[in-house]
Amino acid sequence: MPHPDPTDVRDESGHLIRELHGIKLAQILEYLVAHYGWPGLDERIKVNCFAVDPSIKSSLTFLRRTPWARTKVEDLYIKTRTAEVLGRKLP
Repeated sequence: MPHPDPTDVRDESGHLIRELHGIKLAQILEYLVAHYGWPGLDERIKVNCFAVDPSIKSSLTFLRRTPWARTKVEDLYIKTRTAEVLGRKLP
């Protein structure tokens, strides 16, 4: 059976995961913290808000003002959710 194209993977609602349809930054961050924890996020995306006294509130403030960091967080979410839907594990 062929593997599905990761760019076409859809969530439970039928929306393409890569489009982040209806997903707020806070939801993305909460999902990633639940999945990886703050230390795991810091390993994957090196920003101080994940390493030094991390909180959802302070991280959201930083990510909203820092487009490159927000892009990295959104990309990690897309990769993680895609792997989850496909039943794969990410390192």
